[in-house]
Amino acid sequence: MAEATTQEGTWIAKHRFARIAPRKARLVMGLVREMHCQQALDVLKFNPRRASGMISQVIKSAMANANEKEADMRRLYVVEARVDEGPSMMRWRPKDRGRAHPIEKRTSHLIVRVAQR
Repeated sequence: MAEATTQEGTWIAKHRFARIAPRKARLVMGLVREMHCQQALDVLKFNPRRASGMISQVIKSAMANANEKEADMRRLYVVEARVDEGPSMMRWRPKDRGRAHPIEKRTSHLIVRVAQR
């Protein structure tokens, strides 16, 4: 996960090439937008989807980046939470009469930006 500071008081964490389809990850990412970070982690803790574990790690990483710059951890909230599409891996599935059909294994880039309120 990468760390970068964009503006004064905002911190970014990214998980690039996450092995989950962007459409599935966007369903979970929409739950945590504009939430306080601790509340977002609580929501993700009880969410049964596979993407919730990946997204909670990204939020924890963004909080750790903010903690290194001595931010007030109780005032952190999720400013931006988005899922971008990564490259797709092409695989082939054998079918009837010697044919092959493609299977796309999609990847995602999970991006979370936190700031102080």
